[in-house]
Amino acid sequence: MRNKNGRSLDGRRPEWNFDEIMITAEQLKDVMERAEALHRYLDIDKKKVEFEEEQLRTQAPDFWEDPARAQEQMKKVKSIEKWLDGYKEVRQYADELQLAFDFFHDDMVSEEEVDADYAKAIKAIEALELKNMLRQKEDPMEAVIKINSGAGGTESQDWASMLMRMYMRWCEAHGYRCTVSNLQEGDEAGIKSVTMEIEGGEYAYGYLKSENGVHRLVRVSPFNAQGKRMTSFASVFVSPLVDDTIEVFVDPARLSWDTFRSGGAGGQNVNKVESGVRLRYWYQDPDTGEEEEILIENTETRDQPKNRAKAMLLLKSQLYDRAMKKRLEAQAKIEAGKKKIEWGSQIRSYVFDDRRVKDHRTNYQTADVDGVMDGKIDEFIKAYLMEFPVADED
Repeated sequence: MRNKNGRSLDGRRPEWNFDEIMITAEQLKDVMERAEALHRYLDIDKKKVEFEEEQLRTQAPDFWEDPARAQEQMKKVKSIEKWLDGYKEVRQYADELQLAFDFFHDDMVSEEEVDADYAKAIKAIEALELKNMLRQKEDPMEAVIKINSGAGGTESQDWASMLMRMYMRWCEAHGYRCTVSNLQEGDEAGIKSVTMEIEGGEYAYGYLKSENGVHRLVRVSPFNAQGKRMTSFASVFVSPLVDDTIEVFVDPARLSWDTFRSGGAGGQNVNKVESGVRLRYWYQDPDTGEEEEILIENTETRDQPKNRAKAMLLLKSQLYDRAMKKRLEAQAKIEAGKKKIEWGSQIRSYVFDDRRVKDHRTNYQTADVDGVMDGKIDEFIKAYLMEFPVADED
């Protein structure tokens, strides 16, 4: 046993276990420098002035006469406030760590207390640093995730359902609301496809855009009698979820609708009422003139008008996403040396029997396969954002 100065109780110099040593002065210096850097990067002083000015606008006598405009202004105020609150937390934890480090040398706090304060400070700093990487104008928006199983029948369909659960658990852990707007069950197990809307918080798209691409699974198949090692694929498409404040042009001449009876439980209403809607839109590439059919189905509710409205929102999200990616491609051509991101390329391998998940874009990997499948993908997201930073957009 040791006292608070690190000496053993009998006065002898201890045999140090370096895994248990308290943080060093260099680690403390790193925390303080990163906290100060965030103050500069985020321009906290300017944000404080902006917050006061924007908040003052909400106190105008005629503020609520235009509800849509008022809501947009309140959203702007809340967004600035979140940045200020995030930095306030970083500053508080960094200062508490400095005090704890100083008090330790006066035998007023223990090593465990200093280490706990360090863990809190690092967690707050890394969270704000990660959020600061989200500079694309669509990053603060909510998101739509669509998962399609690849070739391979039941095996791939089961893999698609595992990915669906992974993203649902990630949403749950981060306070987002995940709503399934359309789901096609697999033939024997799993799913053929699913569309999910990620709502209830900022930056859903900013974080989840890293998941765009093909996800590869390698495992001993539970559906194979010989216990063979099988490879399965599923594609994940992530796009910003637009709302009524964003204008997206939809050409009525290229749009058609039809309805169908929703499947699943629900008694007589499911069998008799055609509440499911199917939207078809012929999209024309503005650069090449090539046409492509966009097909959207929605069975979220038993109310056909509501399903039509949601299907239209999903169409606008897809059209907005295509325009955004064209803008990013144009920027990538201009910015010398910028690595092009292939939206449909294989991005990650999940090798179950080797206990390894590896991202092929960043080379980040982990042996915590169970944790990843339970939604713990933050380190993959962080590695992606660091590898493919986006410059500030006006």
